[in-house]
Amino acid sequence: MPKVTVHRKAHFNAAHRLFNEKWSAEKNFEIFGKCSNPNYHGHNYDLIVSLTGEIDPETGFVYDLGKLKNVIKSEIENSFDHKNLNIDVPDFQNLNPTAENISVVIFNKLRVCIPEKLALSITLYETRRNYVTYSGA
Repeated sequence: MPKVTVHRKAHFNAAHRLFNEKWSAEKNFEIFGKCSNPNYHGHNYDLIVSLTGEIDPETGFVYDLGKLKNVIKSEIENSFDHKNLNIDVPDFQNLNPTAENISVVIFNKLRVCIPEKLALSITLYETRRNYVTYSGA
């Protein structure tokens, strides 16, 4: 069967602060700019989850997108939406919540829910112009 990539787009809003606790406030500002604001700042994140695999001859699906919608909702949106990532999400207690790190955390949360036979890729838009893609180590 041919291999096809299916995509599901999701959205969440979250606040965060980029900073390294080992650095001074001045160095954090030098490296992270206004994103190191001690009072945090927020983004309207867009998430695209992509699965690549063979089309199932019985269903015609690579993966049921309704099921993928529910997995994204339960594993990502419920955990991240309207949260302060630094404070409310345990994954970022000791991890700087950059777009890069957020995409890896999302990938790892979803990877355990998606059959291994399917390749998984995460694209996370922090802004309309800034986004990252992660497909595993």
